[in-house]
Amino acid sequence: MATSFRKSAARRKAPPALLHTTSDLAQEEKTDITGVLNILLADVFALYLKTKSFHWHVSGPLFYGNHLLLDEQAAAIFAMTDSLAERVRKIGGLTIHSIGEIARLQRIRDNDEDYVGPKDMFAELREDNLALVKSLREAHEVCDEAGDIATASLIEVWVDEAERRVWFLFEATRPD
Repeated sequence: MATSFRKSAARRKAPPALLHTTSDLAQEEKTDITGVLNILLADVFALYLKTKSFHWHVSGPLFYGNHLLLDEQAAAIFAMTDSLAERVRKIGGLTIHSIGEIARLQRIRDNDEDYVGPKDMFAELREDNLALVKSLREAHEVCDEAGDIATASLIEVWVDEAERRVWFLFEATRPD
């Protein structure tokens, strides 16, 4: 899977690693890692905003619990952003600068509907979090190939957190 990232159009759209740092990673490894992390960062911002929007717009008989669940999940997703961006900088890369750049890189689709029911919100977020897990695993492979254990360790925690969100969203939509 790491090879597929190296050859992908997404890699070519990601900001290149341009800064000199004391990292012992080779320039190509830095480019690959920062590219995949910037794409992840765009996806995380997109997922954060969708989760927060659903938090603002959720309604129905289970409003209070759903509202709190989505707020908790949005906060956990947003917490990833700083660590992702700082990791890019630590190894000498440039990271996302704008909403426009996020829009160009993100793979998680926006939802601009005026109304989405709670079960549909949860189902969509569950699928988005599963997609994020897949992308995190692909990024982990890129880091493993480069021997970047620090980034790989962060990714392992984020996989666990995303899988927890998937589990909660699944359980919240199960029939009685």
